[in-house]
Parts: sequence; structure tokens; C-alpha cells
Amino acid sequence: MAKAKKLTKGQQRRIRANHDKKLQSKTPSKKDKVQWQDDDLGAAQSGVIVSRFGQHADVECTQGNIYRCNLRRSITSLVCGDKVLWRLGKETQHSITGVIEAVHERGSVLSRPDVYDGVKPIAANISQILIVSSVLPAFNSDIIDRYLVAAEQTGITPVIVLNKIDLLDSISQEEQNAITEQLNIYRDIGYQILFASSQSRDGISELREQLAEHTSIFVGQSGVGKSTLVNALMPNLGVLTQEVSQNSGLGQHTTTVARLYHFSEGGDLIDSPGIREFGLWHLTPEQVCNGFIEFEPYIGLCKFRDCKHQADPGCALIAASTEQKISDKRLASFQRILASLDENKLTSRFND
Repeated sequence: MAKAKKLTKGQQRRIRANHDKKLQSKTPSKKDKVQWQDDDLGAAQSGVIVSRFGQHADVECTQGNIYRCNLRRSITSLVCGDKVLWRLGKETQHSITGVIEAVHERGSVLSRPDVYDGVKPIAANISQILIVSSVLPAFNSDIIDRYLVAAEQTGITPVIVLNKIDLLDSISQEEQNAITEQLNIYRDIGYQILFASSQSRDGISELREQLAEHTSIFVGQSGVGKSTLVNALMPNLGVLTQEVSQNSGLGQHTTTVARLYHFSEGGDLIDSPGIREFGLWHLTPEQVCNGFIEFEPYIGLCKFRDCKHQADPGCALIAASTEQKISDKRLASFQRILASLDENKLTSRFND
């Protein structure tokens, strides 16, 4: 599938203008006509968003019951995991039982760039990100590096999970060695590595312990088995899964709406739609560099202040790689991300 072309600023403005025009001219449906007066609502109470559906959201109250609510127009952003103030209606109107009045300040938010919406929040108030990769489809360290950069930008603790370890015997010894070498690089940097298989049940109990007392999110390309892991961790949920496409070797999206689940042993999990590519084009080169935490001792030591860290003379990162103080594979991954940032900027300038 061809990569979606980034919209120009002019195209984005026209899309927003058309969207606003449609909203103004739209004949409201019965659900849209639901208007709550203060006398129709109970007292304000706390809740957490367990799922979001367009202009509605499911709110879990402190007693554990879930209510579908409208959003006040003043709420500009609402995602799974948000803590809110809401009011229960005295009567249910067209399946809507209340109104979300305000959103508390987020302790953390995981976002990704979107060609239509700019930087788009995915989930809020997360304490750890589980970056899931797998033996099949092919292990991809570049995608892991992108998620690590995103995690470091948010300050949310990342944990790397290698899934489908029951399939290790189905790949070559060379491929196994490459995976082991790359995981050792992450371990040496200081990242935690977990191994799991929903088929053999290896590592499931260790993964469940890691999730306890945290609000976590699984991220990773489609097909790595995120939903299968959720099924293994919470078998009563029956989350749908799909097999890896036999034609493309890529995974097929299974989760369509982000949702928050509770573990009986403690801890919460936000299951979010799969993301094939996790773009970083909204970040500056400096932010990307800071996402490679082992580069920190060498930042600012390059001969030239505008060093691009590619083939520039006197580059401190290249020197550190040559001296084996940092991984040449991680440096190459960093350079590919920087190149992708430049490509997006050139495309944007050309289209504008």
C-alpha cells in the first residue's frame, strides 16, 4: 500500500472549512437534539473515560458502572484514560445517560502525528508503554526505536516485549542471532525486555506482574499480537484477533476503538487501534536526538553547531560509534529518522 501523502497547509485549511460548513448546515438528528438542562442533571462526580465514540464517550464512575455521555462543546480533546467531571441525567435520552462537563489536567498523554488532525492524542494518564514486537511478522528495530523516541518525549516508561517466542524455531539461526543482538543493545542502554507467547503461555504471568499497579498501553505494528496478548491476559474479554496476512506478511488491524480494561490483580490496560507506522515528523531533530538516551553524553560536542549527524566532519556521535561507545545500529536508525524528517519538510515546502 502506498504511503499516504502529507496534506499541504492549504489543503488542510480547505478541509477544515468544508468540515465547519457541513457542521453548520447539518440537520440535527434525534441524538444531536439531546439538550440537558441543569435541572435534568444530578451532582457533578468523578469518572474515567473507558472509550470514546465520536461526540459520545463511555464514562466509568467510582462505583464501577459505565454510562454513555454527551460532551460539552467546551471540551476540545477527550481520549481513553482521561479523568473527568460528569453529571448523570435523571432520565436516559436516546441511550445517552449523562454529560461530561470538564476534563482534569493529564498526568501524561501519548500522541501521534496525523496528516488530517496534526498531533493527535491516543491515550491519557499512562504510566508505562509496552512496545510489542514479534518474531513474525519480521522483527523491526526501527519501529521500536520510533516508539522509544515517542515514549522518551512523554516521560512515560517504555518496556519492550518480544511476542510469539514460540515461533523462534521457525526462523533461521541468523535471524535469531540478529534479534538477540538487538535486544542486548536495548538491555545495555537500560530498557527492560520481556518475552511472551500467548500460544505456549510463556511469560504471561511475568507480563501480568509488570502490568499490575500501572495504567499501560500496548503499541506496535499490526500483526505483532497485541490483541492476542490481551486475550491471554484477560481471557474473559474475548477481544477479536486476526491472522497475519498471507499475501503481504503484514498484520491486519483488529482493535477499532481504544478501550480501557481493568486487571483483577490490579492495574489498567488501554487497548488501542494498531498503528502500522508511527511517524515522528512533528518532532525537531533535537527532540529525536534526546529520544536516543545513550547519545546524551555526546550531545553538543560536535565540531559544528549545525551538525546533521550524517557524514559531517567532527560529529561526536559518529566518533562515539566508531569507538563503539554507542551502537552503530542505533546511530543508523537515528540517521534514518532524521532523513525522514527532512523528506517531510521538503514535501511540505514543495506542495505549499
